[in-house]
Amino acid sequence: MCTLSIEIPDEILLNIHKTQDEVVLYMKQLYAVDLYKKKQMSLGDCAALAEMSKEEFIHFLAEFKVSIFSFDDDEDFENELKNA
Repeated sequence: MCTLSIEIPDEILLNIHKTQDEVVLYMKQLYAVDLYKKKQMSLGDCAALAEMSKEEFIHFLAEFKVSIFSFDDDEDFENELKNA
């Protein structure tokens, strides 16, 4: 496993009332959203990175208006609706 390090001034943590662990987790979650949005990792892998269940991660994605559905064109979308 890789360990990354960033420096955040203590004043920022005090101002936002978050612990180091909370900030680290949130940064992992945001990175997972970005990786998923760019289709670089699967939903399950991103959920694991974000330390969430798949269902929790889907709800988290929705907060950022990221859909778990992607269609190449309108015809694909219409076919999916017909088969739902």
